Amino acid sequence: MSHYFTHVTTVLGNILLLSDGSALTGLFFENQKNMPPIDSLKHQETPTGLFACVEHQLNEYFCGARQNFDIPLNIKSGTAFQQKVWAAIAEIPYGDVLSYRQLAERSGAPSSIRAVAHATSLNPISLFIPCHRVIGSNGKLVGYAGGLERKRVMLEIEKNTMGAYHANAGEYHR
Repeated sequence: MSHYFTHVTTVLGNILLLSDGSALTGLFFENQKNMPPIDSLKHQETPTGLFACVEHQLNEYFCGARQNFDIPLNIKSGTAFQQKVWAAIAEIPYGDVLSYRQLAERSGAPSSIRAVAHATSLNPISLFIPCHRVIGSNGKLVGYAGGLERKRVMLEIEKNTMGAYHANAGEYHR
């Protein structure tokens, strides 16, 4: 299988995009935890076709003009449990949040909050699988592999739809 990658520049910094040639397989912010090493990838593609669509939709999202992405995704990495958690994350609506506890319940593992949090941190397609919408049970912003400041900004972008994030308090209220 061929692997393609490129970098795009956004208001939140550079993003590494990965593709299998027909679908998006990875989206990682610069310096994100668990980012794959570039030297492990075989090919580079300029941002045309799929990558151009991803870049366009990211720009629309960051401008507040897009709430849903319609890019084909292919997630073959991860265990069955991780895939179940990522599927539950993908169901979190734009502008809404879930706590890690709620996510564990929705994932069918109510007593496995730490395992759910770890699976969330390994999400290979940040933003499109919106793990930035997962917060602490106390309403605090915690645990985002792309950085808490990026998480805060993305929740700010989405706040007009549902709820309001209070930056000074560091809490999200629905």
